[in-house]
Amino acid sequence: MISVGATVPPVPTEHAAILRAIAAIPRGRVASYGEIAARAGLPRRARLVGRVLGTYPEMQLPWQRVLRSDGRIAFPPGSRGYREQRARLIDEGVSVTNGRVDLKRFGWQRDIDAEIWGLPPEPAAHKSGRNVHRKR
Repeated sequence: MISVGATVPPVPTEHAAILRAIAAIPRGRVASYGEIAARAGLPRRARLVGRVLGTYPEMQLPWQRVLRSDGRIAFPPGSRGYREQRARLIDEGVSVTNGRVDLKRFGWQRDIDAEIWGLPPEPAAHKSGRNVHRKR
C-alpha cells in the first residue's frame, strides 16, 4: 500500500500506479483506459482504470484526458459528465467532434522519440515495386 496524502487512506499499489499514469498525461493530450493500464504495468486491465478513477474523486487528477480506445468520451452523450469532460478537453486545446477525439493527433505517444523526431520517411519505391535507391 502507498499513502498518497494525509486526507486519503492508503492506496493499493496497483491503484497508485494507475493514479501516477493518469497524473502524467500532458495537458492537451489524451490516453485510453487501456494505455493507462499498460503504462501502469497492468496490461489488459482497462476496466480497473475506470474503477480507480471513480474510487478517488477527491484527488485532483486530469480525468478528462482518459478516453475509450477509439477516442470517444465514455459518458453517455448529453450527460453532465459528458458535457464537463468535453468542455475541459476543449479548454486544453483538444478538438472534440461528435464526442470523439482524434487519437493520432491528440493521443499521448508511447514512443517519445517518435513524438519528438517523427518516424523516418519511407524510401521511395519505383513503379516496379523495387527500391530506386538500391545500389547496383
